[in-house]
Amino acid sequence: MPSAGIIIIGNEVLSGKVTDVNSPYLCRELRSLGVDVERILTIPDVIDVIAAEVRAMSAAYDFVFTSGGIGPTHDDLTMDGVAKAFGRELELSTSIAGRIERAQGREPNESQLKMAMIPAGASLVDAGDLWFPVVIVDNVYVFPGVPELLRKKFDSIRDRFRGEPFLLKNVYVKRRESEIAASLNDLLREFPALLLGSYPKIGQESFHVLLTLESRDAAYLGRALDSLLSRLTADAVFKVE
Repeated sequence: MPSAGIIIIGNEVLSGKVTDVNSPYLCRELRSLGVDVERILTIPDVIDVIAAEVRAMSAAYDFVFTSGGIGPTHDDLTMDGVAKAFGRELELSTSIAGRIERAQGREPNESQLKMAMIPAGASLVDAGDLWFPVVIVDNVYVFPGVPELLRKKFDSIRDRFRGEPFLLKNVYVKRRESEIAASLNDLLREFPALLLGSYPKIGQESFHVLLTLESRDAAYLGRALDSLLSRLTADAVFKVE
C-alpha cells in the first residue's frame, strides 16, 4: 500500500506558540484513503534542515507532505528547502504571479512575488476555489500551514492518494487492560495481520478500554471480531461499533 511521511515546518510549532493540528488531520484523511503514514517530523525554518529531511523522506516514502513556510515573510523558507533537496533553482512562476494579480486586482508587490517563487520544474494543480495552487515537486506536496487552507487544498486533490482503505471496528470493554491482555495476545496469535489497538479510558463510567480492530480485508476483520467477542464474557462488552 502507498506510504507517506509528513513534515511540519515552523519555529512557532517547536516553541509551542502554535499547536500542530495539520498532521493529525492528514493522518486521519490518508488512512481513510488507504495510505500508511509512517513518519511525522516537526522541524525549524532552516533551509538546510528542510532540504535534508525532504530529500530523505522523498526517497523513503511514496508521498511526502510538507506544511508551513510558504508565505511572504522572511521565515517562509520551505520552497527554498524543497528546491535545495532536489538540486533545483527557485524560479518565478508567472502562473502564480498572475493568479495573485487577478485575486487582488493589482500587480503583486515584492513580498507577494516571493510566494510565486517555486522550484524549477514543479507541477501546479488547481486547488478547488482557492487562487493559490498546490505545488508538487516529484513526490513532495507542499501545503500551507494555515489549517483551513491546508484542508481545502488536500480535499481538492485527495483522490490522487486513494489506495485500499482500512476497515475499522471499535469494541468498548468494561474491563481493565490487565484483565483482557491475555485474550488480546491470543487474538493476535490467531490473526497476526490484524491491527489491534488498546486504549484505556479514564473517567468513563460505561467502559474502561476502547479496542480498535483494523484490516483491509472485510472477511478477515469479521472473523477477528467474532473471535475477540468469543474470548470476552457478554457482560464485559459495552458496545461494538
